[in-house]
Amino acid sequence: MQLTAKVKPAREKLSVRMRVLRAVFYLIMIVMVLLYLLPFWGTITTSFKTAEEALTTNPLAFPDTISLDAYADSFAELKDSLITSLIITAGGAFGSVALGSVCAYGLSKYRFKFSGTFFLLLSAAIYLPYQAILVPLLKTISNLGLYDTHLGLILIHTVYGMPMCTSMFLGFYSDIPDALIRQAMIDGNGPWAIYRKIVLPNTTIATVTVLVFQCTSVWNEMLFALTMGGFECMPATIALNQMVGSLSAEFNMQMAGSIWLTLPVLVLYIFLGKYLIRGYMAGAVTAS
Repeated sequence: MQLTAKVKPAREKLSVRMRVLRAVFYLIMIVMVLLYLLPFWGTITTSFKTAEEALTTNPLAFPDTISLDAYADSFAELKDSLITSLIITAGGAFGSVALGSVCAYGLSKYRFKFSGTFFLLLSAAIYLPYQAILVPLLKTISNLGLYDTHLGLILIHTVYGMPMCTSMFLGFYSDIPDALIRQAMIDGNGPWAIYRKIVLPNTTIATVTVLVFQCTSVWNEMLFALTMGGFECMPATIALNQMVGSLSAEFNMQMAGSIWLTLPVLVLYIFLGKYLIRGYMAGAVTAS
C-alpha cells in the first residue's frame, strides 16, 4: 500500500515533466518552421507590391494596395522560357526515367558478365561533378549541331539523369520475387514481356517517385541551361536570373517570376504527393 502511494506521485511527476518537454519541443519546432517560411512569405508579399513600394517598404510587410501588375509583366517576359522549361523537363525526365527503369530491371533480375563493374561505373557517374565534363560536353553538343536546341538539353538531361534513376529503381525492383520472374519465363514470356506485364504494373509507385524526383531536378537545373542554352532555347531559370537589371532591379517582378517558376513543381507535388510519400515509405521499408 505504501509502495503504491509512493509510485503514484512519481508517475504524476514524470507525466508533468513529459508534457513540459513536449510543449518545449513543439515550441521550438514552430519557431523553426516560421523562420523557414519567412523568405517564402517575403516573396509573396513583395510580389503583390508596386515597384516603388517594393523598394521602400519592409519585404515582410503586407502591401498597402495589392497589385497584380508584377505577375502580368513577369509572365509576359517568362512565357516563352516557361514553355521551353516544360518541354525540356518533360523530355529529359521521361527519357532518363525510361532508360533508368530498363537498366535497373536488367541489373536486378539478370546476371551477365561484368554486371558488377557496369553497376560500379554507373554509380560513380552519379557523383561525377558536371563541371569536370562541361567543356568536352559543350564541344560534343556543338559538333552534333544541338547547341541551343530543345533536343540537345533533353539529351543531356536524359544521359546524366539515367544513373540516379537506375539507382533509385534498383531498390524497388529488387523486391519483386525472382520466383515470379521464373514462372513468367516458364509460361513463355520473354524479358520484354515480363518487363511490361509484371515489373511495370507492380512498381507504379516507384515510377511516380522517380519521375517526380527527376522532373524537379531538371526543372530547377541551371548549369546546363546556362552553358548549353542560348537565346533560342532559354529555360525559365536563366530567364528569371536575367530579369535583374544592371542599374536597377524590380524586386516585385523578380518575386512574381519566382512564383511562376515554382507553380509547376508545386502542382506536381500536390497531385502526386501521396504517391511520392508511399514511394519513400516503401524505400524505407526496403532499406530496413
